[in-house]
Parts: sequence; C-alpha cells; structure tokens
Amino acid sequence: MAKFVMLTTLTDEGNKTLRDRPERLREVNREVEAMGAKVLVQYALLGPYDFINILEARSNEDITRIALALGARGTMQTLTLAAIEIDELLQNLK
Repeated sequence: MAKFVMLTTLTDEGNKTLRDRPERLREVNREVEAMGAKVLVQYALLGPYDFINILEARSNEDITRIALALGARGTMQTLTLAAIEIDELLQNLK
C-alpha cells in the first residue's frame, strides 16, 4: 500500500460544521476509510493548513478519487502528496 500526505484547509462551511458538530471529523475519517484509504495519523495544524493526514491507499488513482470526492463537498480543499519511506527510497536508489 502506498502512503500519502493530505493537507486540508477548511472552507467557511467546513469551519461552521466543525464548530457545530466536532464529531464530524471522525465521521469523515470513517468515510475516507470506506472509500478505500486508511487514516494512519491525523493532526490539527496552526498556519495555512488546518489538518495533516497521513493516509495509506492502494494507488495514486484511489487517493485522487478520494481527494476529489472530499473536495466536491465544498467543506474543504486538499493538497495531496505521495510519500515514500526513506528506506524504500534508498533501496530504489541502489
């Protein structure tokens, strides 16, 4: 399984939802898992992004489909990056 970093920024609507229903955050995580990715780690951030998520998914195509589905809701914007573990990178460089 491939790993990905997903940075998310809440829209005004997303901020309102989180304020009114904080449990929605965990609901979205379960929805992401139902779409085929596993949330490995999640942190709230201070700065230009609201959350960082480390996800595991089968492929770039799967994580792209998930990111598009989340963004289409209008409550968040995402920036998704493929992540390569250092040991894997070093092995591939040999």
